Amino acid sequence: MTQVTETGRGPAHAMFAADRASRGLGIELLRAGDGTAAVRMTVTEAMVNGHGVAHGGYLFLLADTAFACACNSHGPVTVAAGADVTFVAPAHEGDVLVAVAEERTRFGRSGVYDVTVLRGEQVIVEFRGRSRTVGDRGLPGRKETA
Repeated sequence: MTQVTETGRGPAHAMFAADRASRGLGIELLRAGDGTAAVRMTVTEAMVNGHGVAHGGYLFLLADTAFACACNSHGPVTVAAGADVTFVAPAHEGDVLVAVAEERTRFGRSGVYDVTVLRGEQVIVEFRGRSRTVGDRGLPGRKETA
């Protein structure tokens, strides 16, 4: 069901292959590399809130997945240090959303990434994530790599 639609063998692809949360929601990795990524998700009935629009948590998760793929495209394990989201327009059941992440800057072990979630050409969400490279330290089930 969920797939990586661009053949790739980079660190972001490996991370996404192990991301059960994102894949379980039907998110597809379209591309990732060189500080960028794009992912796609269709809004399902289970993702709609009491107002009849996509729950903001799912929209945040989609943007966060693109962010994670972009900041992990360089190799070392990188996690979110923080993020801000602006909900621009509602999404509805059946909408196909694409989140496109772009690296703005990396400095030391930190980085800043912008993600735009689109329905076609309409902006649904703007997201800014701040990353921190941690290597494999501190992540359960992982051992430090050289």
